[in-house]
Amino acid sequence: MNEDKRKALQALKTSKGQIEGIIKMIEDDRYCIDISNQIIASQALLKKANMLILRQHINHCVKDAFLNNSGEEKVEEIMGILDKIIVK
Repeated sequence: MNEDKRKALQALKTSKGQIEGIIKMIEDDRYCIDISNQIIASQALLKKANMLILRQHINHCVKDAFLNNSGEEKVEEIMGILDKIIVK
């Protein structure tokens, strides 16, 4: 496993723990702003994990595709992901 994937996995595991904590906060009827702040922190970790995975994909899969003259398909995949990230 390369460094980007290792970091993404760690961010996802941390986010999982945060989400479990958020669920408990809601069950315990904690202050809404505190819950919201924890949700924002979890979202930031998910975004970080996604960017690490995308960086790994570009550095390996996309690079290899271009070296083998099939990069256009990979560009379309990346554009589809960027559309989801930017527009939604």
